[in-house]
Amino acid sequence: MNRAAVALLSERPIPQVSLPRYELVEWGESYGVVVGITGRDPSCDFGFTSGDPADIVVARWRRLSHELAAGLSGIVVSRQVHGSAVGVHEGRVEGLLLKDGLDGHVSATAGVILAVTVADCVPVYLVHPASGAVGLVHAGWKGVAAGVMEQGVECLCRVARAVPSDIVIHCGVSICGSCYEVRPEVYERVTGVSVAGPTGLDLRANLLDRAVALGVGSATCSGWCTAHDNDRFYSHRASQGAAGRMVAYVGRPNT
Repeated sequence: MNRAAVALLSERPIPQVSLPRYELVEWGESYGVVVGITGRDPSCDFGFTSGDPADIVVARWRRLSHELAAGLSGIVVSRQVHGSAVGVHEGRVEGLLLKDGLDGHVSATAGVILAVTVADCVPVYLVHPASGAVGLVHAGWKGVAAGVMEQGVECLCRVARAVPSDIVIHCGVSICGSCYEVRPEVYERVTGVSVAGPTGLDLRANLLDRAVALGVGSATCSGWCTAHDNDRFYSHRASQGAAGRMVAYVGRPNT
């Protein structure tokens, strides 16, 4: 696969749901998985460090699991640390399973919803179409530099007994390069290129380059930007740190 093969594939708003969501309908039709992200709404701040009482936040997570497709039940999420650790989850999950220190998840079990919280960082969805095994990683600049996407692909290949060319990925709703200006040292850590001053960093483009280098079978990128489209999505950068958190999710329903 070369860079020309990377295509835009944007999440579509799902009508008539109480929690605003955007889903990658094409992946559902092609691979039988549910892939999406929640939108911006006063009732949709899923951050564990939000100012809302813990029981209200947990109730939102339960509500999300109930509103997703039939055949999806338990949700796995972690208190993220902007690292590269990816957890492999085997067996059924009921309710909300909260882990610590993971920035990615992989599972071959149907019915399990893998989730990460984001508000500018890139949710990278992974699927092994032949088996239905799925993965999801949270990729901010620190995670990208640490190789979290590569670790997610490696874990999914191990679980599915696959090679990277069997895997498809999608870089989801996140901040675009023109809205994400970073310090020179950050730019160099992510890209390996030295620059003289603050520069726009396109995390999705960098992740797609990394995916091409790994040899994944297919890679797509969302056209949404959390900052440009701040009326629809939470953006940490656009809100100067005051934004809530969205949930990116992927799962293969029980049939």
